[in-house]
Amino acid sequence: MRANFQLSSLARPVYLLLAFLACGNAYAVDLLVKTPEAYEQALKNAKPGDDIILADGTWHNFEILFEAKGNENKPITLRGQTPGKVFLTGQSNLRLAGEHLIVSGLVFKDGYTPTGEVIAFRRNKDVLANHSRVTQVVIDNFSNPEKFEQDSWVMIYGRHNRFDHNHLVGKRNKGVTMAVRLTTESSQQNHHRIDHNYFGPRPILGSNGGETLRIGTSHHSLTDSFTLVENNYFDRCNGEVEIISNKSGKNSIRNNVFFESRGTLTLRHGNGNIVENNVFFGNGVDHTGGIRVINRDQIIRNNYLEGLTGYRFGSGLTVMNGVPNSKINRYHQVDNALIENNTLVNVAHIQFAAGSDKERSAVPINSHMNHNLIVNEQGTDGITAFDDISGIKFADNLVNQEATLSIDKGFKQANITMQRNDNGLLYPKAKAQQKYGVGAQLKPITKDEVGVSWYQKVEPDVAFGSGKHISVSPGDNTLFDAIALAETGDVLVLQGGEYWVSKILSLDKTLTIRAQEKGTAVIFPQRSTLIEINNNGNLTLDGVLVDGTNAPDAAGNTLIRTTRLPMQRNYRLSIKNSTFENLDINHSYHFFDAGNRSFADYIQVTNSHFAHITGDLFRLDKETDDLGIYNVEYLTIEDSTVMDLEGAIAKVYRGGTDESTFGPHVVLNNNTLSEIGKGKRNKSAASLILHGTQVNKMTMNEFKSSAPIIFELTVGEPKTWVTGNVFEGTPEPVVRDLFPLSGATTTISDNTIL
Repeated sequence: MRANFQLSSLARPVYLLLAFLACGNAYAVDLLVKTPEAYEQALKNAKPGDDIILADGTWHNFEILFEAKGNENKPITLRGQTPGKVFLTGQSNLRLAGEHLIVSGLVFKDGYTPTGEVIAFRRNKDVLANHSRVTQVVIDNFSNPEKFEQDSWVMIYGRHNRFDHNHLVGKRNKGVTMAVRLTTESSQQNHHRIDHNYFGPRPILGSNGGETLRIGTSHHSLTDSFTLVENNYFDRCNGEVEIISNKSGKNSIRNNVFFESRGTLTLRHGNGNIVENNVFFGNGVDHTGGIRVINRDQIIRNNYLEGLTGYRFGSGLTVMNGVPNSKINRYHQVDNALIENNTLVNVAHIQFAAGSDKERSAVPINSHMNHNLIVNEQGTDGITAFDDISGIKFADNLVNQEATLSIDKGFKQANITMQRNDNGLLYPKAKAQQKYGVGAQLKPITKDEVGVSWYQKVEPDVAFGSGKHISVSPGDNTLFDAIALAETGDVLVLQGGEYWVSKILSLDKTLTIRAQEKGTAVIFPQRSTLIEINNNGNLTLDGVLVDGTNAPDAAGNTLIRTTRLPMQRNYRLSIKNSTFENLDINHSYHFFDAGNRSFADYIQVTNSHFAHITGDLFRLDKETDDLGIYNVEYLTIEDSTVMDLEGAIAKVYRGGTDESTFGPHVVLNNNTLSEIGKGKRNKSAASLILHGTQVNKMTMNEFKSSAPIIFELTVGEPKTWVTGNVFEGTPEPVVRDLFPLSGATTTISDNTIL
């Protein structure tokens, strides 16, 4: 039988508590509590089989310690009264400690943990949770406002715990989303189960420390964990190069789906792991990867990988070189790997002996790759070998006829016609070819089958133009007033005329500012800054004309900048069909300046014109602590003209030796650039200076009477193309390879020097 009681405060009549205690083991009790004090009292008296129920509503600054002992048949449960209606906000968290506990029905939102963990399966280092379960719990954007203040959302300690059917989305600060810890013997050989969770979009962090799931650490990587990770959905988990970072032994990672996630499932440390029946859908998204293999006795079988574009450590399939006699935290040699019956469709890169350099010289040995199916429509099998791969025995792998073979032995070609089955995967139409690659029984889990049914899976970003179109008339501060009244996603349509702006336009929403007719809406800024982008701010300018003639006569004005405070949220900036001129009232008038600890997912400029500017166009060089942190993922300038710019087109900086990120990417294509970078205050003496950027593409541009482009190449095997450009009265590009053995590749070709 189950008795029902309500306990709203310690002031409730004593007889109620006596009745509760008198139930003993005869009754299971549902105890509804409405205050933290009532919760504490209920916890003290909880018996096996009892449910402690948090009342619907908002629990602010509530640090929950759920320490109790149930038993296998009668666990003690902490749950929300109504799933989806119990919110933990402010500085709240949850610790479980004891035996046979269940937590469900809670939502962590609108706040962040005051400690290093939102949910921890322990009270402290000595008192852990065992045989316990967290299910149907949501953690939604519960991120520390200081982006590089590290914490983790879920930490599992102890043994035989389960984390299932939960919804984790929007971790924006440094630190793994979820981790299994093996820090003491009582947390090793743990047999945890992590299943049916929705790992929702995690934005690009712009540094190391953005893994979604980590199992162990390098310190305990030679210890077995026996953790099972199955039937989870990883949706656009883009924090860094490692989506899952496996750092322990004897784990099984199976039946998971990775959807458009940048990075890889990485067997970084630990031996004897099994990766099977996983599905990777890249859909051609940049840097989508598959599986990276390191260490001994790894089994990679029956995995399906399609449309993956990643390369190097983020490839569709990567087998690494190791370090001879490696330290525990470096790269152990691949030994006795088995890679069989995997399907790779339009996977751009398959890399063997990857990372080969002076340190990583231990090639793979005693390994086998059998019965895999490779189908690539790009005329290549995608395979690259960076060192001796005789230690991998290739046998009976099938490749489509159109793909040029990179390896002679162990691969055969055939005409392969693929068809998509009911499970959403592609298989050879010919029955004889169906023995290659994944089996027909593989059924990818869907997004609807994971997480919680009562909490909506929404898109991570508000789309530009998704709101109302609002007409704005010219005049004094009419644009300021319109921004204040607009809602996120709205489009402000500027009618023809003059817009005088004497207040800084502070942006904390997604807005498009568009001229009704290109060039007819003229904006005159009258402050040192026209637009400041704050957290949640994203901006598109389309068809406007901005004239800086009436800005303050002071040095160091900036037309657009991010807030000077550190930003937690990434932002997006798009400039289209617009003109910006006369930013020259005084020296060092910059077009755009990014603040320290700000990060742009992208900055795009298309079909726009910039003229008479005394500062720089884009200043993206504030992260100078050399920790692999940077200010922008993609900077793209296309089909535009820049003239009479005393500073640089862009200054982009990524320092340090970390290799866990993909960017920055810088693209200049089909632009006309004249009189650039020759101002006396341009200390770089460059029209463009890029330090540590990972992808550089300069194509079909015309430079006239300008300072040189300078590339300072560092780690990460950066790729640089300078092709089809005209340099008139402009020196040839300067390439400084600061780490000559890092594998940088530079192509400078088909340029004209006049």
